[in-house]
Amino acid sequence: MQTTPITIEDLRSSVVAVPPLARHADLTLNHEANTALIRHMEAGGVRIFLYGGNANLYNIAVSEYGKLLEFLSGAAAAQTIMVPSVGPFYGNIIDQADILRQFRFPTAMILPTLFPAKPAGIQTAVRHFVERAGIPAVLYLKDEGYMPPEAAAQLVNEGLISWIKYAIVREDPKQDAYLSKLVELVDRKLIVSGIGEQPAIIHLRDFGITGYTSGCICVAPKPSMAMLQKVQAGEYEAAEALRSIYEPLEDLRNAHGPIPVLHHAVTLSGIADMGPFLPLLAPLPEDLQSKIAPVAKALLGRNEELG
Repeated sequence: MQTTPITIEDLRSSVVAVPPLARHADLTLNHEANTALIRHMEAGGVRIFLYGGNANLYNIAVSEYGKLLEFLSGAAAAQTIMVPSVGPFYGNIIDQADILRQFRFPTAMILPTLFPAKPAGIQTAVRHFVERAGIPAVLYLKDEGYMPPEAAAQLVNEGLISWIKYAIVREDPKQDAYLSKLVELVDRKLIVSGIGEQPAIIHLRDFGITGYTSGCICVAPKPSMAMLQKVQAGEYEAAEALRSIYEPLEDLRNAHGPIPVLHHAVTLSGIADMGPFLPLLAPLPEDLQSKIAPVAKALLGRNEELG
């Protein structure tokens, strides 16, 4: 696992994969299945992994957190960057910061929550986390009410932020006053699009930010990595053709929940059995899983076509 601070070059080198987390029937971590998924993505060129919402770390017990960190640090290849998450509530953030200090992760993402929270209080929590963990934080901007761009910029200027995951959904991603303001206040190279392949081309081309996160890359890493490279080369038509590969699965995620659909998609594609959901989440109905399966297998097929 790479333990040095994350650089702009790191963020440009790879799509940030946001994988689910496999568990056994008794809800303990399934090391074999999680390792199989990591190896599948590493084989496709992925070298940055962010364990957050798709891994359901919102609901992880603090008592299990050290076991997760030990697994992630040992499962990664030498040049792979692992980014765990903490939170979303203050008590979790602080307890998990103390556990993180025992390891050598270069950063960790603070999961966002809107209740009970205020921007000034979130800023304080970020400061306390960085002080306790001894590493900068990934700031996850998922809702306009979380904090204004000025508050985010203040944290960056204080040297507390490794990078920003920007994931505020817009009907038209080209029209985004918040992101426009954010790139005025913050070095846009520190900002990563956080909503998968669908708005990524627009975010990188029109707003000049650095990279993007993806959940669907867990099934098909090669087309997504190729898409990033095409965008960086200014080959936008080729990038758009690659982006369209992910639309069928993304449509299902948008309709039925991004976390559970991805969890099932990885299992049903045959890559690795993700097992049961950690509560408070629950599996989707069988009839819906039957719709996810062919889409996931077709996406994996597109990955294999790239050789």
